[in-house]
Amino acid sequence: MKVNVALIVSIIVAVGLVAFGFTAFQISTERGELMDELKTKTIRLADEFYENHLTNIEKGDSLHITDSIISQYNFTGVLIYYNADSIVPLNSEAKAYIEPSADFIAQTLSADSSMGNLITVAGKNIYQFTRVIKREEMPESAVVFYADASYIRNIINRIWLRSFVRWFLQALLISVITLLIVRRGILMPLNKLIDWVKAARSGDMEKLRKRPPNDFLQPLYQEITGIAKAMQEAKAIAQEEARLRTSAESVWTPERLNEEMKHILNGKKLVVVSNREPYMHIRAGKDIQCIMPASGMVTALEPILKACGGLWVASGSGDADREMVDENDKVLVPPYENKYTLRRIWLTKEQEDHFYYGFSNEGLWPLCHIAHTRPVFRKIDFDYYAEVNQLYADSVVEEIKNEQEAFILVQDYHFALLPRLIKEKRPDAKVAIFWHIPWPNSESFGICPWQKELLLGMLGADLIGFHTQYHCNNFLETVNNTLESRVIWENFSVKIGNHFTLVKPFPISIAFTLKDYETSNEPKREPVEILRQYGLRTEAFGIGVDRIDYTKGLLEKFQAIERFFDKYPSYIGRFTFVQIGAPSRTLIKSYADIVSAVENEANRINWKLKTKNWQPILFLKKHHSHEEIIPFYQSANFCMVTSLHDGMNLVAKEYIAARDHNDGVLILSQFAGASNGLYGALIINPYDIEQSADAIKAALEMPGDEQQHKMKHMRRMVMSHNVYAWAASILKSMASIEN
Repeated sequence: MKVNVALIVSIIVAVGLVAFGFTAFQISTERGELMDELKTKTIRLADEFYENHLTNIEKGDSLHITDSIISQYNFTGVLIYYNADSIVPLNSEAKAYIEPSADFIAQTLSADSSMGNLITVAGKNIYQFTRVIKREEMPESAVVFYADASYIRNIINRIWLRSFVRWFLQALLISVITLLIVRRGILMPLNKLIDWVKAARSGDMEKLRKRPPNDFLQPLYQEITGIAKAMQEAKAIAQEEARLRTSAESVWTPERLNEEMKHILNGKKLVVVSNREPYMHIRAGKDIQCIMPASGMVTALEPILKACGGLWVASGSGDADREMVDENDKVLVPPYENKYTLRRIWLTKEQEDHFYYGFSNEGLWPLCHIAHTRPVFRKIDFDYYAEVNQLYADSVVEEIKNEQEAFILVQDYHFALLPRLIKEKRPDAKVAIFWHIPWPNSESFGICPWQKELLLGMLGADLIGFHTQYHCNNFLETVNNTLESRVIWENFSVKIGNHFTLVKPFPISIAFTLKDYETSNEPKREPVEILRQYGLRTEAFGIGVDRIDYTKGLLEKFQAIERFFDKYPSYIGRFTFVQIGAPSRTLIKSYADIVSAVENEANRINWKLKTKNWQPILFLKKHHSHEEIIPFYQSANFCMVTSLHDGMNLVAKEYIAARDHNDGVLILSQFAGASNGLYGALIINPYDIEQSADAIKAALEMPGDEQQHKMKHMRRMVMSHNVYAWAASILKSMASIEN
């Protein structure tokens, strides 16, 4: 309140000073104009009076002039000055003016020029005009006219009064409006900012997620959010460590991984290499936003870098990426946390077309996924693939030039040649490559024209990781049938020359710790609430979250849903399946075709079965953030993963992690790597439409206690084998290898 009063007083004083200045200027101008007007009028009337009544003044004939004649000319007095001893007033009022005007009359006669002057008589302003009589017989004579000038003061006083009242009201109005603007535009946001600070202190993250009321406060809000998150993380760390000590559990956490890595790395640098960057900067109008792209690999690796620090090398893909890096093409991420460094590699359009879209995604991707899509191999694609691998190798070698025994963790099928290229330049570095997609059998991989080059490139690593032992076995068989090497099955390693490469399974997971495992006390949103925003009414719904890819079995999934309604028509109008699909690699024809096919299949089934306010399939074709997907995970009756061939599929584990009420059912393809450990899931063959349809019915009708038993078991499994345990296992294995 004191601030408001002080602000109003300051505004009134400031505007009052300005008003005073403008009013003073106005009065000065007005006074000058009034005086000029009075002077001009007096001279004119004096000349007229003289011509009409005083032309024979030298004869002394002036006694006929009366007071009424003088008042007709608006004079208050007239006198004739013959000399200092002979002054003749023509009316009684003129007598009072003789003494105060005598000096000015003398000055006028000395100057021999008619002049006017302002005098004060009895507190009244009087304008006297002395008209010199220029006649030889009257050398020092003059007629003096007196006009009332007091009206000018009255006018000036009225101007002062009107102006100040007007300016005061304006000042008051401006102050009130300004106060309202300040309260709404500044004080209210500041009060909300104070609430944010209180929320940060109390850990109310829900309040912190609300959008700032004003854009100019956005940077400050982001800083406060970052501080609050750090405080929450620190608080959670302390609570979790206390629980761990109390329960004597050995759950891997970011803090435990961080401590373990300090021991393992012992000051050595950790470098992660991938094609997809963890954060990209994109333009949103005039602003630049930092977003996390959709990628299971990024989801898995980002918590590790946040826990351990280090460097992530990846391709810059955002349209504003170049503007956000320093002179070394680096930027600290995540935004406002600065946990690790991202170095961006710039690829030309030709390199991206042939390396990424060509050899990687038209060649290796379908080759490794047995999804009945023929791989395409072109020499120009492989040439660019080799060129980009060399580009990355040069960048990594540059980054570790001052490091000893750096740990290099290469990600995925985009960089099969990279391990050998790095080891040739830096044999002391410990290099591992993790293959996130399946490895096919030896005969299938043998169709690749450059299989030997790819295998030799990968075997340059000290460690090769796959999701499952089955994929490890396929790889070792491929090496055994293709290269002159020694495959040591006892410890699953390969020896070429004097170099050993260890091949091991490392089932990847998600960031899920003890605090995430705890059951939520908050009420769960019902399915009807989630789907109401789409104009649908239903009692239950299932969820699927996939990139739109021919390996994900989306067509088979939709056919299973159609068959489910055909076999169990009582669910028509009561159940909807929600498929969240992110378009991917649409520049490749096979991907563009699958997007069109999936969309057409959903439309066909909907047209066949839909009723008013209900449809069997809700297909949401766009990228959704993790925050947008979580409500679907939490409220869906089941999640359906129908991969035709998949390395792991983290959607299955994300769904389990989101079920903080320990309910829900997971329907999982037997061809996804996740099926090897999630024993509480309903395992299906996605090609078996009848089996999949029956699994949907079983999921919807599974008793609550059975759901609780299965979900608790799977949640414990995901917690025990989270991404921090995965990272620790890989880095421990790397550290144990002697170069």
